[in-house]
Amino acid sequence: MNMLVILISAALLLGLAGLAAFLWALRSGQFDDLDGAAERILIDEEERNRDD
Repeated sequence: MNMLVILISAALLLGLAGLAAFLWALRSGQFDDLDGAAERILIDEEERNRDD
């Protein structure tokens, strides 16, 4: 029975830590521009420098 209490509390603690990390990332703007990084890899450096 003691092991069950320890496992449940550890699972809740890890779940809350994951939720806190997700909320921190959400509030700090980590998910603002999802398409920018994916499209940026396709643009050549020469084209990017030519546009400036």
